[in-house]
Amino acid sequence: MSIFKTDMPRNFAIGFLVGAFIVAFQISPELGNQLLPEAVAATFS
Repeated sequence: MSIFKTDMPRNFAIGFLVGAFIVAFQISPELGNQLLPEAVAATFS
């Protein structure tokens, strides 16, 4: 039964982080724009 001792906390941590990101983006969809700004092409004249 030692598999549950190591896997359960890790799985809970991964699930918590994924859930936190989903909740954060549901509350504030523009949060992604702040983390990853739009790409802007440079123009040369």
